[in-house]
Amino acid sequence: MSHVAATVEGDLSKVVLRVALPAVGSTLLLTLFTAVDTFWVGSYVGSAGLAAVTTSLFWVWLIISIAEMISIGLTAVASRRYGERRPEEAAHAAANALALTLLLGVVVAVLGTLALSAIFAGMRTPAQVTGLGKQYLGTYLLGAPLLFGFFAVDSAFRSSGDTRTPLMLLAASVSVTLVLDPVLILGLMGSPALGIRGAAIATVATRSVCFIIGVTILWRRGMLRWRGLDWPLIGTMCRVGAPTAATGIVFSLIYALVTRTTAQFGTPAIAALGLGHRIESWLYMIGVGFGAGAAAIVGQNLGAKRIDRAERAAWLTVAYASVPALVFFVMALTIPEQMAMVFTGDPSVVGEAANYLRIGAWAELAVCTEVVLESALGGAGHTVSPMLTSTIITVSRVPLAIWAAAQWGTAGIWWVITATAIARALAMAAIWKRGRWKQGAV
Repeated sequence: MSHVAATVEGDLSKVVLRVALPAVGSTLLLTLFTAVDTFWVGSYVGSAGLAAVTTSLFWVWLIISIAEMISIGLTAVASRRYGERRPEEAAHAAANALALTLLLGVVVAVLGTLALSAIFAGMRTPAQVTGLGKQYLGTYLLGAPLLFGFFAVDSAFRSSGDTRTPLMLLAASVSVTLVLDPVLILGLMGSPALGIRGAAIATVATRSVCFIIGVTILWRRGMLRWRGLDWPLIGTMCRVGAPTAATGIVFSLIYALVTRTTAQFGTPAIAALGLGHRIESWLYMIGVGFGAGAAAIVGQNLGAKRIDRAERAAWLTVAYASVPALVFFVMALTIPEQMAMVFTGDPSVVGEAANYLRIGAWAELAVCTEVVLESALGGAGHTVSPMLTSTIITVSRVPLAIWAAAQWGTAGIWWVITATAIARALAMAAIWKRGRWKQGAV
């Protein structure tokens, strides 16, 4: 039975696990990329290096959000075509998405490099953090075109129901990164000691190789076919993906503004914000993996006119994703210091990060619900109302954080982040329940 036939006809609980679990593995491997950077930089460059990497990651998320405009649009379009039994049209969409992501990657690399000084000036980071951050983020930006391209490759596989191939690609690249990171950062095995810049080089190099291998596999399987630029198709993918991308961009910009509010409490507070966000990203990325599976299943079932099955798939995926969410909730409440100490030995950073994690534990119960349902809505091509709702809630963090910081210090900021995260999850559940996504066409 083909991936598509199994997705629209097989036992739904098994389908969700078959499609989602490899996707979860892939997203966790992506998280491991940056976690390894954090470990080595935090251990050998110090708290300033840790703050530099973690504040840079807010902008890395912004870059990823731009790439996801094409990724989400491709998933919605190609999964529908697979559900309609039109694989050649899905391959045509994948080729156009790949061309567009490479172009966008070049634009982001150029503009990001030119704006590097303004980025850190806007966050008001200390001078040492700024210098190290510009080294890390500047190096990362150089690889943006191929990093962007991998999102299209991953989406092309996922939309067909194949989430195992990108998992294998990422597993191989992470294995290389685990060795390459300390070699380049510390100057082992005859390599020059590149410090924080070495961490970015390791990530960019291995992900770029992943992209090249992925394109080769897609082409050989007939899942990538170039028939020239199809501007109406590109417009459709951008129309579907742009609202979700805008949500991610706003999220990243808001975090930069929240960082600016946090900066008044010093480098340990900045490092704790980034470190807490990094630790939470493990659960977030689990949600993204489950959401990627939900998007493909929803899209294919809508293409096959099985709307009720698409609806049940999203709720079932939320239920599965809630299991690791409960585990993270318990860990964040009971062992936050130990979680923080994996990445840093600085007592001031550990103490602040532990406070962040205890408060943020309550949001852990909701984050996977938000991410899975937002992804399912993206798979259905229904992205405008989720974008508007999520953006309004996220933007409210800035004035609320300024007010709460004046009242309760950093704890006030952590509570604002937690409350707004829960509000976004409740909003996504309401939008999915309303069911207007069932009427859309892609």
